[in-house]
Amino acid sequence: MGKTELYIYGASGHGRVVYDVASRLGYNIKGFIDDDKNKRELLNLPVLPLEKLYKKSFQIALGIGDNKNRCKIYNKLKNKCLDMPSLIDPSVVISDYVFINEGTVIFPNSVINNSAKIGKGCIINTGAIIEHDCFIDDFVHISPNSALAGGVEIGEYTHIGIGTFVKQNIKIGKNVIVGAGTVVVDNIPDNVVVLGNPGKIVRRNQ
Repeated sequence: MGKTELYIYGASGHGRVVYDVASRLGYNIKGFIDDDKNKRELLNLPVLPLEKLYKKSFQIALGIGDNKNRCKIYNKLKNKCLDMPSLIDPSVVISDYVFINEGTVIFPNSVINNSAKIGKGCIINTGAIIEHDCFIDDFVHISPNSALAGGVEIGEYTHIGIGTFVKQNIKIGKNVIVGAGTVVVDNIPDNVVVLGNPGKIVRRNQ
């Protein structure tokens, strides 16, 4: 990786860990972008509003933790024709036969196996396992130490909580929250919150 100039959109905790991945990849990180005008500096780098960046010879990594906010920022940047690379930490074990769309960040020690497909603007967090033939739709967050067995499908905006385990060939719908430590053994419809072992629907997710 050359010294490509990079800004990180999101001067927050998630933005800081995206910074770490980008640093290990060799990017020349110039600063952070944030809509909060009160944020001035993070990790000794400037925090700027997007409108302060005039030239387009740089890339922007998505450092927004919330799935729907990350989608909103992605669309804002896309409308400005700005380049949003996917960042894959050097420690990730990943098959040559994996498809990853733009704007996704894959964190240390994750494993992504053959024929998995990952959409736009996803977060695959530390130590996550995504087995063969999984399909992860856009703006999904797979939290640390979660494991998806082969053939799992996950709909857009869904959040898989830390330490979750999902049985093979399960389908999880859109805008779902799967709580920490849940064991998913049945398909899950859209717009619900699921908790427990085995996972049960506890309420709607608006």
